[in-house]
Amino acid sequence: MRAWLVLLPVVLVTLVGIPLQWASVALRLPTRRTIPVVYHRILLALIGVRVRVVGAPAAVRPLLILSNHVSWLDIPVLGSRLPLCFVAKSEVARWPGIGLLAKLQRTIFVDRAARAATGRVAGEMAARMNGGDAVVLFAEGTSSDGNRVLAFRSALVGAAGQAVGTERPATIQPLAIAYVGQAGIPLGRARRPMVAWYGDMELAPHLMNLLRHGAIDVELHFGTVIEADNRKAATLAAERAARTMLTGALTGRAPLPPG
Repeated sequence: MRAWLVLLPVVLVTLVGIPLQWASVALRLPTRRTIPVVYHRILLALIGVRVRVVGAPAAVRPLLILSNHVSWLDIPVLGSRLPLCFVAKSEVARWPGIGLLAKLQRTIFVDRAARAATGRVAGEMAARMNGGDAVVLFAEGTSSDGNRVLAFRSALVGAAGQAVGTERPATIQPLAIAYVGQAGIPLGRARRPMVAWYGDMELAPHLMNLLRHGAIDVELHFGTVIEADNRKAATLAAERAARTMLTGALTGRAPLPPG
């Protein structure tokens, strides 16, 4: 019953927000950046997701955020904190409903099977960053069970070096997304897949199960910024930082934020 009581207002808010965001994107209004933030905050409030931020998103632009990826819930969690653009696999654009929302979020889609697409996507990422948008890249290339950070891929990180019109390349900031509790109780390794969406899990049952329970606690740990002079070295440094921050968050021994 709770799942449906949550789903109905979610659908209503979505139906109201779609035409507003469509018009904002079509007319390139400033609200194209702020409407998604408001929408995601309402969404999290309805679902019952509490977000704690450790550190802060870097104020410098151009900015590329390299993050681990745990669940579809990562999108509203991150989207509720600041205006940003995501990079997602091209299949997402074809998902019913989700694809439309992703496009209205101004998501950059990449076909990982086509090598020629990397350059186009890198250029689009650079253009967004030069336009003042923070770009989020889930650098693992897939989602995980939330208990670990997979190896970060460096191919698209080269987009940071393509940020033209600036005196220096884009800044990279590592981020760790940690789902730490449910109803005030630590999730633990065994229960974290209740939130994590990975492998061959089907979206609809996972969504309904999460709506049924709610009361999710998630932490966003923003790390120290990294200069993108060497994409492979920067990617490895971001991976290590994200792994350290995630481990600290899940064990309750997270280091103090920088500064």
